[in-house]
Amino acid sequence: MLNAEKKKTLLLLIPVILILIGYVLYPTLRTAYESFFHNGVPSLQNYEDFFGSKAKANLQALWNSVWISLLSVLFSALIGVPLAYIFNRYEFPGRRFFSNIAIMPIVLPSLVGVMAFMFLYGEAGLIPNAIKDLLNLSEVPFKIGGISGILIVHAYTMYPYFYMTTASALSNLDPSLEEAASNLGANRFKVFWQVTFPLLTPGLVAASLLVFMVSMASFSAPFLLAGGFRVLSLQIYFSKINGDLEMAATQSVILSIVSIVFLLFMRWYQGRKDYRMASKGIGAHRSEVSNPLLKWTMVTLGVFAVVILLLPHATLLILSLVPEGTWTWQTYPTAFNLENYTMLFDTPYIWEPVRNSLIMAFIACLGVFVFGIFTSYALVKRKFIGKNLLDILVMIPWALPATVVGMNLILAFNSPNPFSFGQILVGTFWILPLAYFIRFLPLVVRSTNAVLEQLDDSIEEAAQNLGAKWFYTFRKVVIPIIMPGVLSGTLLAFVQAVGEFPTSVLLYTIGNRPISIEIMNQLRMFNIGQAAAYGMIQVALIAVVMFISSRFLGVKAEKSLG
Repeated sequence: MLNAEKKKTLLLLIPVILILIGYVLYPTLRTAYESFFHNGVPSLQNYEDFFGSKAKANLQALWNSVWISLLSVLFSALIGVPLAYIFNRYEFPGRRFFSNIAIMPIVLPSLVGVMAFMFLYGEAGLIPNAIKDLLNLSEVPFKIGGISGILIVHAYTMYPYFYMTTASALSNLDPSLEEAASNLGANRFKVFWQVTFPLLTPGLVAASLLVFMVSMASFSAPFLLAGGFRVLSLQIYFSKINGDLEMAATQSVILSIVSIVFLLFMRWYQGRKDYRMASKGIGAHRSEVSNPLLKWTMVTLGVFAVVILLLPHATLLILSLVPEGTWTWQTYPTAFNLENYTMLFDTPYIWEPVRNSLIMAFIACLGVFVFGIFTSYALVKRKFIGKNLLDILVMIPWALPATVVGMNLILAFNSPNPFSFGQILVGTFWILPLAYFIRFLPLVVRSTNAVLEQLDDSIEEAAQNLGAKWFYTFRKVVIPIIMPGVLSGTLLAFVQAVGEFPTSVLLYTIGNRPISIEIMNQLRMFNIGQAAAYGMIQVALIAVVMFISSRFLGVKAEKSLG
């Protein structure tokens, strides 16, 4: 019986291990290998060029990436944590509505969000020019761009990670602990700092890790807003388009090391103490705000926050209604109709990027759906040597910036090898679905792991004791139970793949250009309306998926992203 179980485990692991070795480990090692060659000769010259006296641009880009990411963590926390605390601890008119609106930045893909901010707050933006005209100023009073622009966009798009993880932690926190501290004489600040805050640490560490890694990998904001400001993700892109793949490989290795070191540091910091609660109190409760002045001040601030949060979405919608050629020299758009949407659905060439994105995302997500189920089952329900190593392999694409994943695939599949079945994949349709598969595999595995860990082993054992074979039990018992978790991760992977920009810009061809690339092309041609229409399709897809996940699968955004 034991041998039979080992055989089942082995048969389950073989395809999982082969895929992870072929499409995660091999490309990563190939990039590291290529970084030690200079002009085709084994050498440390690339690293000497990166860190040497000639490499001021690379070192500056590395330093810029690190401190921009640290500031992004700080600003995102300063917005997300207080919002979560207010909405989860105080009851006032409109609280539920405001708390739901607080996660709206999540539905803006990175490129689309940056585009919306450009047209809202840039030099030619609607808000600065409206203030200029209203106050009869000679020039716009402010504009976003460069470092400040990147930080503003990062804070807006990334604070929901802190907001959602903090809100989730607060909802699970036993209020009797805080009450006990208050009864012992501690003031509110001391209760928060010495009781509440330490219990929030695991969630804050997770959010910090996510924001830092997303910021290190950030491409859209620096690409559109940075000007002459350099970050390492952009340096990789410039090295690639200049044909210097060996330096691009070196830059990818350095960026990967920094991201993984931060990951390990945050894991170590979280593991220093035990944050479990020993008590079992009632659920978290909210205090009614009784002071009328304070209550309506909070409502006013909530309304103001809603306006700020929804402005990028509203701007995108308005711009998508601007016909081509009608907004050129004018300060504000003057004509609005549905022409961009009509062209989108009536003109095959304009619809092609949407079709490409949907097809490639569907292919990738079909792969992660099947592979995620079997990988999660092996990790959670099977015992074997090397389980931790397998788990690390699965999570490598989550730890690596998107530009690094793209470079890994370029260097691994620009020549025939067994994993590409003797074909060159770079420059073909299939390279992007493969990239999306690798990038978003961890999402499905993580969401499936969470459900499988709650599945009692006795359920499977009961079915097998009644004579059911393992695969029949797996298909008829296990899969239906874990399906909500699998689907939530797969749907999230789907919308992420539809809006993916950094890997797409490195790997796309004219024949398989996705929506994100076409948005960039339309912006270059100053066709703002059509670019915004493409962006609205992405926003609509994300909103629909979040609604389906929440309403029908019972999975909230914070659980999918956690």
